[in-house]
Amino acid sequence: MEVQVSAGPHTKGALRHVLGHLLTPLLMCLGMGLAYLGAFHAPEPHDLRVDIVGSGPRAQILAQTLQDKGAGALDVRTVPDRATATAALRDRSTFGAYLPDGAAPELLVASASSDTSAMAVEKVFTKVAATQGRPLKVTDVAPVSSGDPTGQGIFFLLVALSIGSYASVAVIGGAGAVLPMRIRALLAAGMSLVVSLVGTVFAGPLFHLVDHGLGGLWAMSWLYSAGILLIGVGLHTFLKRWTTLGVMVLFVMLNFTSSGGIYRPELQPGFFGSLHAFWNGAGYVEGVRDHVYFGGHALGGNLVVLTLWLLAGVALTVTAGLTEARRSTPPTTATAPTTPTRTRAEAEAEIEEEMEEEMEEAVGV
Repeated sequence: MEVQVSAGPHTKGALRHVLGHLLTPLLMCLGMGLAYLGAFHAPEPHDLRVDIVGSGPRAQILAQTLQDKGAGALDVRTVPDRATATAALRDRSTFGAYLPDGAAPELLVASASSDTSAMAVEKVFTKVAATQGRPLKVTDVAPVSSGDPTGQGIFFLLVALSIGSYASVAVIGGAGAVLPMRIRALLAAGMSLVVSLVGTVFAGPLFHLVDHGLGGLWAMSWLYSAGILLIGVGLHTFLKRWTTLGVMVLFVMLNFTSSGGIYRPELQPGFFGSLHAFWNGAGYVEGVRDHVYFGGHALGGNLVVLTLWLLAGVALTVTAGLTEARRSTPPTTATAPTTPTRTRAEAEAEIEEEMEEEMEEAVGV
């Protein structure tokens, strides 16, 4: 006797539930692909500032020739001497300076500003020197720490801080949903302190990404992490199970790609270059570079960026707390509510399920 089993209402409901939740990883796949491939798949220089050292006709002709051949890739200018060129590299207003000495042409770069930008400049002027039949001497006036030979360690530190921060949002927003907002905000502040301390250990004694300035690096790490956590905790009130996707869009898809940790804006499409001016990841990466390698030049602007993101998180958390207070206020009419209230066990079960879903999404990317 053959027994046929048909899908009942419970199976159909469970299937709809699973399919609904599969939408989140699909959107993550689309978002990550569009963001990372759009930002990194074909780096090309545009308006990349370089200097030709010299004031005579030879320097002027070389600068104009490179400007014309670059067709928008380079922004070529002339500076009178080596000292001026070095100062421009140290204040990060240029990415390379070429000294067209007929016997020994030399290129000055600052790899601590951006190793990939320095490599792009070196590629250009290696060809220029080759036309003279001379090897190119490259001098790095602002080298990176010996523990970070690629100059990208700060970017990977940014990744670690970001994951620790936005994964904590899933826990505080899910498991902590029954807690008052002020307690969740304190948990966020405390967790950001822990994450920033872990990041500082990574950067200093563990991997030696930087050889000085750990105090300032820790302060920027805390500002960065606290901003993410407070924004995420505040968003959870409004987005619920979509919070993980929301913070990933903000602090992974748009953040990592515009941070300048791999390619600076001069090597990226304009959209990501424009985000670099005010996004929190760029504020962190460029702020650490300014602090560690360039004597604090332009550090103030990057600290303002990080502080504004933190204040946005504070404002969003306060707004979420007020919204929750209004939602929990009992009705003032005499008529009793007719909808049945959930038991504590049911509420806790729903919160636990939501937290598990958010943690799977946060950790699984």
